[in-house]
Amino acid sequence: MVKSFALFAAVVLLVVAAASAPARPPQEANQPAAGGKKAGAESMTKAKKVYDLDCALCHGATGDGKSDLAKDMSLNLMDWTDPKTLSGMSDQALIEVIRKGKGKMPPEDATRANNDEIKSLVSLIRKFAKDGPAPAAAPSAEPTTSPTPAPAAAPAQSPSR
Repeated sequence: MVKSFALFAAVVLLVVAAASAPARPPQEANQPAAGGKKAGAESMTKAKKVYDLDCALCHGATGDGKSDLAKDMSLNLMDWTDPKTLSGMSDQALIEVIRKGKGKMPPEDATRANNDEIKSLVSLIRKFAKDGPAPAAAPSAEPTTSPTPAPAAAPAQSPSR
């Protein structure tokens, strides 16, 4: 009887202690994370993992949209390495597409990536255009210099054969 009363008292104490603990306020979206750059690097690392697991299969490792699966499914995906591709889309529009899916693209399940991770994923996608392949070099507009003239040749002699 004493053991069951002690157990009951311990459970009640635990419940009261948990209920009286101050709740942590939610982190604001525009408020920097406590770790600063370290937290930013960690969130980008997590976003890269989510991208590699859930997105790269179709969108390609570099975001160019030219994966084997996309070709096999006859998908015409955006090339995120081109800065013009996402220039007209807001972050919120990209978040909506990721969350809800579009066409054959399935939605990203909230249990696999939370809202902060999705925001980091959008930053990663936008970063593809900054880190993407450099455009082909255009021909130089500067005048080319002619090679140094060869020294004057001696007058031609007739062959003596």
